[in-house]
Amino acid sequence: MKRVSKVAFHTLGCKLNYSETATISKQFTESGFETVNFNSAADLYVINTCSVTENADKECRKIVNKAKSIAPDATVAVIGCYAQLKPNEIREIAGVDMVLGASEKFNILDHFNSFDSEIPLVIGCDIRELSEFIPTQSDRNRTRSFIKVQDGCDYSCSFCTIPLARGRSRSDTIENVIERIHSLLSSGTKELVLSGINLGDFKDRSQNRTRDFLDLIRTIDKIDSLERVRISSIEPNLLSDDII
Repeated sequence: MKRVSKVAFHTLGCKLNYSETATISKQFTESGFETVNFNSAADLYVINTCSVTENADKECRKIVNKAKSIAPDATVAVIGCYAQLKPNEIREIAGVDMVLGASEKFNILDHFNSFDSEIPLVIGCDIRELSEFIPTQSDRNRTRSFIKVQDGCDYSCSFCTIPLARGRSRSDTIENVIERIHSLLSSGTKELVLSGINLGDFKDRSQNRTRDFLDLIRTIDKIDSLERVRISSIEPNLLSDDII
């Protein structure tokens, strides 16, 4: 009988990262993997990183060392914002096998299945060319779910590396968001947390008229079976009186 491969996840940073980790975890589960606690022995450890904290490198090293101390022969993959920004620094960390940037983190299952090398696999991208929106959501907590509706940022704040890590602002369509919400509601979700890098910059350009964040929440508000909606991250200058 073939042994079931095990995968463990550790997520750093924002709620958006958690929703993306949940979606990646689901990919593995649907492919026959068993998801285990990060403190348990696994065949693959996935570390979804953050670039906001100044201790990103220190945190990453600590978690990599933890994984290798539990399962020395396991594959360790570092993905997320820090992996996009500092791939060459991460590849030098002892124990790291894969470094996947913004364009490849959702393809980690394919990379793991084909990985067979003593040399770390490092795949980044030109962040200026990143234009695809990947919908993700976290639904492990049956009553509260995080749903990504927007990603990236068009601002160029001198203190922030997010645009360099996640690319330009891009959004899901309102119709697709509503479809995803109904799917979550059918699974028992009562409370929804709208997640994004800059939710106020939500723009759905799939119709003749560009629809914004106000259009999105007005449409969501029509769903009677949804008990509560939270907004996770919005810039004050984009928080209009109509939204309030």
